[in-house]
Amino acid sequence: MRILISGASGMIGTSMSATFRNAGHDVVALVRREPATAAEVRWDPAAGTLDPRVLEGVDAVVNLSGAGIGDRPWTRKRVEELFSSRLGPTRTLVKAMQQLDSPPPVFLSQSGANYYGDAGNTVLREDAPAGSGTLARICVEWEQAAAMAPAGVRVVTTRTGVVLSRSGGALGRLLPLLRLGIGGPFGDGRQFWPWISLPDVSRAFLFLLESEVSGPVNLSAPEQADVNEIVAALARALHRPAALRVPAPVLRLVMRDLARELLLSSQRMEPAVLSTAGFTWQHPSLAQAAAWVAARD
Repeated sequence: MRILISGASGMIGTSMSATFRNAGHDVVALVRREPATAAEVRWDPAAGTLDPRVLEGVDAVVNLSGAGIGDRPWTRKRVEELFSSRLGPTRTLVKAMQQLDSPPPVFLSQSGANYYGDAGNTVLREDAPAGSGTLARICVEWEQAAAMAPAGVRVVTTRTGVVLSRSGGALGRLLPLLRLGIGGPFGDGRQFWPWISLPDVSRAFLFLLESEVSGPVNLSAPEQADVNEIVAALARALHRPAALRVPAPVLRLVMRDLARELLLSSQRMEPAVLSTAGFTWQHPSLAQAAAWVAARD
């Protein structure tokens, strides 16, 4: 397959590109600078420009573009950027597809577990309704933009949970603290975080490329866990304590809406579509994922 990827330079995109290439696929990355190799193509998603001819002969488009949710404080300008950095690239890709007589047959577009908002202990399958809040609105509009792809294109929107990696991502700040033995849960720790290891994210996308699945897909491991369990598993794998809990009032005071929606909200997500379709996880249990994170090799 010839696969075009936006957001290929990020943590997930880098892992995914390697996984696709190892599986024998041809990967082309969309970049905003002058291309450095033949495997790169320039575009300007902020201006909504992409030469449709780039998509000719492409078998699948994977859309991972989006500014980091927790990288900076949520000022009004930053929230606008969170929306535009996702909607702009998605709409640009869809517009380019619409200009072709034979668009790429598959479009995998990233979304997030925060689509469901703060859902407490409710088990969330793909048919669960959207929640409320900034992140839920972003995910809803993001998925709606992807759904505008031309008729005949198989569209998959992946509602990805917390990605467990060895560096960066959602654990980028927590993991170094845990390695030092000075980390701990957020709030009371009873909020559910749908989690998945970085290798399994890439493997799931590869699986979805080659399957007949369409529509929303919960991208998480089959084992559900709350924050207390996730932090404890990582601490055990690192042979470190994790007793320094960060109280919810402190998080709300310092991080405001970012803390409420990203750290303290709960999504007890079930990967029903992946399970039914026959996907197998490399790290189906939290203990296995934590051991992989701690191994560092």
